[in-house]
Amino acid sequence: MTNDIFRINQQAFTAVAEFLTRPDNKLINELMRVVHKYGTAEEINTRAKEATHLPNLLARLENMRSPYREDLQWLMRERDKGAFVPLSEYRRKVLGDKADRMYFDEGRAVTLEISALQYFPWLIAEAKQAIERQEIMPGRYIRVRRMKEQEADQGDTLAIAAAMQIIGASYVETLDTKGTDGSNVHLCGPATITGYFGGIGQPNDYALKWVDE
Repeated sequence: MTNDIFRINQQAFTAVAEFLTRPDNKLINELMRVVHKYGTAEEINTRAKEATHLPNLLARLENMRSPYREDLQWLMRERDKGAFVPLSEYRRKVLGDKADRMYFDEGRAVTLEISALQYFPWLIAEAKQAIERQEIMPGRYIRVRRMKEQEADQGDTLAIAAAMQIIGASYVETLDTKGTDGSNVHLCGPATITGYFGGIGQPNDYALKWVDE
């Protein structure tokens, strides 16, 4: 058996390209209609990059007089002075001197994930505990709180976005149009996670709602 079994027929690419560019493709036409509400793809990406620039996030929090601005300043100070325990020291704390002689396969490293991070003040409490107890901070956070609710909460959305950059973590925001209104047939069943995060089982028009949101 050779690797040729994985070769994709060029005709398959051609068929997909023709499908996507057909003038009567309803889905693509509706998708472009949503995108054009906000400009070209290049314009949208440029604005998104500017909006997530850390100094801009901090300035917006300052302008709205968010109490979270001071917490972020504290977080940056603690990071810069090396208050968080390095991974090598944490390993030594757990394993003792033998940690220095052990091989750790970084390619199979486990990411500590928090699900779900609903409120920004919790993150600061977690950071203070990590510093006090010399614990490892999570590297991944899942957000499930309703967007409209958190946007009205003293800049919670902006503060989380800034904090993720400060501590070097990744995170994901869950869209409000996730099917909990009864539209997703998979929720509350064996395939809940698949339906909740993958959108499987959603009505077809929800894909456009996600793009718009």
